[in-house]
Amino acid sequence: MDVQKTTKETIEKGGILALLYFDIHAKTKETVQEIGTGFVEELLKKDGVVYALGEIDEPILDKDIYSTSVEIKILVRTFSQLIALCAVNSPFAVEILKPDKISLEVGEAQEILTSVAATTADYKKYIVERLSKPEDLERYRHFMEKRREIGKKILERKEGE
Repeated sequence: MDVQKTTKETIEKGGILALLYFDIHAKTKETVQEIGTGFVEELLKKDGVVYALGEIDEPILDKDIYSTSVEIKILVRTFSQLIALCAVNSPFAVEILKPDKISLEVGEAQEILTSVAATTADYKKYIVERLSKPEDLERYRHFMEKRREIGKKILERKEGE
């Protein structure tokens, strides 16, 4: 693959070239390096990823734990796909390299907002289900069922338009 040509063509079609920074911790130096390498491989399989190149810093031992940072240069097809990757994988920093300006169609902006909302709802559900008292959990589930019903009505109304 001609990386420069692929990068240029993808960005011209709305793609984003970015650096994502992650931290990794494990009990051994080898495990830290293996996790970093595996993480880059997993990103390559994600929707919209054209390529991902990772650079793993030398792990440092601190209080029986090895830590390192991983810098991943990633090219994705759309800004919304980059946001989804960030929402799921939680880099501690993101640097957009190209393009210099990002313009969004309304549909893509809506897709981004929906993706962020869905990810946040998943995290909230996970936390609530793990930390709530049984009666609070039942109220939460009831609220979510009502929310689902309202969402269904809205979608049906939109289909009828």
